[in-house]
Amino acid sequence: MARDVPTSRRAVLLAIFIAFGEFILVTAILRSLNSSLQEIDTYGDTGFLFGYDMGVISGCLIMPDFIRRFGQEGTDGQYYLSSSRQSIIVSLLSAGTFCGAIAQAFTSDRLGRRGSILFWSAIFTVGVAIQTGTTYSLVQLVIGRYIAGLGVGSLSAIVPLYNGETAPKAIRGTILVIYQVQIISGIFLSYVLELGSHTINNSTSWRLPIGLQMVWGIILLSGIFFLPESPRHLLGTGRGDEARKVVAELNGVPEDDPLVIEIVEELDFAIRAENEGGKATWLECFSTRNALWRRTINGMMLQFIQQLNGQNFYYYYGDTFFQSAGAGLSPYIIQTVLGAVSVFGTLPALYFIEAWGRRKSLLLGAFAQAVCALIVAVVGHTTLAPTGTPTSALTARNRAGGDVVIAFAVFQVFSFGTTWGPTPWVYLGESFPLRVRPKSIALGSATNWFWNFMLSFFSPRIVDRIGPMIMMVFFGMLVFGYIYVYFAIPETKGLTLEEVDELYRSGIPPWRSVGWRPSEKHHHEVHEKGTSDSVEKP
Repeated sequence: MARDVPTSRRAVLLAIFIAFGEFILVTAILRSLNSSLQEIDTYGDTGFLFGYDMGVISGCLIMPDFIRRFGQEGTDGQYYLSSSRQSIIVSLLSAGTFCGAIAQAFTSDRLGRRGSILFWSAIFTVGVAIQTGTTYSLVQLVIGRYIAGLGVGSLSAIVPLYNGETAPKAIRGTILVIYQVQIISGIFLSYVLELGSHTINNSTSWRLPIGLQMVWGIILLSGIFFLPESPRHLLGTGRGDEARKVVAELNGVPEDDPLVIEIVEELDFAIRAENEGGKATWLECFSTRNALWRRTINGMMLQFIQQLNGQNFYYYYGDTFFQSAGAGLSPYIIQTVLGAVSVFGTLPALYFIEAWGRRKSLLLGAFAQAVCALIVAVVGHTTLAPTGTPTSALTARNRAGGDVVIAFAVFQVFSFGTTWGPTPWVYLGESFPLRVRPKSIALGSATNWFWNFMLSFFSPRIVDRIGPMIMMVFFGMLVFGYIYVYFAIPETKGLTLEEVDELYRSGIPPWRSVGWRPSEKHHHEVHEKGTSDSVEKP
């Protein structure tokens, strides 16, 4: 079995570029590792890029200039954005992300992981430019949102794929969590910028936060040229020499080091075994071979549960919810508070994803969030004043109930960031063999964006009917999520992507998978096969 080199500087920083990219953080990391500042160009952001894109539109919807340009004039002469227009503006991004998540499966193999990231980053940047250049055309705005969504959805699938294939297994979970950290950081920064820009009395109020996304896209487009291709993809396309060079670089050793030889042999054997049946199809993602159907369903179900556990409801409608609770804060401050809580909630996951493992993180997170959702639903339904009630008219009971609602809402957001925010993406990035990996990850990402679209489109209508009791829907989903994880999700912490295959083939029940290790027979077969192939080569 290939030994780990978990402290490989190059592997860590390359993964951080794909998922992270904040200049200050990367500079600090480079300095701590005595690396040259020239390498800063190599590490930018994708998680930050589309986290920012997801968060920026909510503040724009309540900016006066934005409403005047893209809303309707009421009978009283005041402009407003109808619920239908708001739904279209918000949900068109999610519609684009759904299509993009599927489309990337075709580019990941043809253009490679690296080339695919470059292509979809350009698409995203074009979409942002179309939005920023809009004057009064709602059609142009939503087309730009859709095109940007294509890039967001594609990158949301490619990034876990790339990081899962390049990060050393000992820190793969942590690297994939960084991806989620930066998504949340992007959302938070968009809230902070809009907190300052919303007071500007012209189109700069919304053009500035939207247009700034082009800067993130350009950073990614420039830095991506320095990224290596995934070694698994290189071997899968017959470029063994390039693969050996990348493996050596990622592990910080010479190309002739025994570690490189062993890793390449193991990867090559696994890849050729996967490709014996010819080109993979979408239907193969649900085949019984190597329990692929279980892995694909698990990836899709985790994304489905993640979207319907209440987190995004707080993001979209937390301002109204907190105002009813008597918070007395502006929507922009409320958004910023939620974003800050999410960031601080996600940071502990960098440690817990490896210390607890995937299963324990999901189980504890589902339990904690379910308790919070239940309390918010019951207390909110029985104590909160109707929406729109003046602050001066709130009773002591309303205020006391509001304090409880706010406290447990914040704790639920924090719990999500530590557990269900990053873990489904970690699981998605490390669960599939190379043969079907782009397609299976595409299905998982598409599931995420489909339910994101459904939530953003229908939540306002549901809240109008049942108010805070919508949290009971999320409570039920979290109870279901706990049960599903316990009986269906195996522990994959500390395993290589090839060892995950053996885990599923072993047939071990998920609730007994913690501490599972691959058999010695598996390693001997890989080593003997690789040695035999080396001897046969001229």
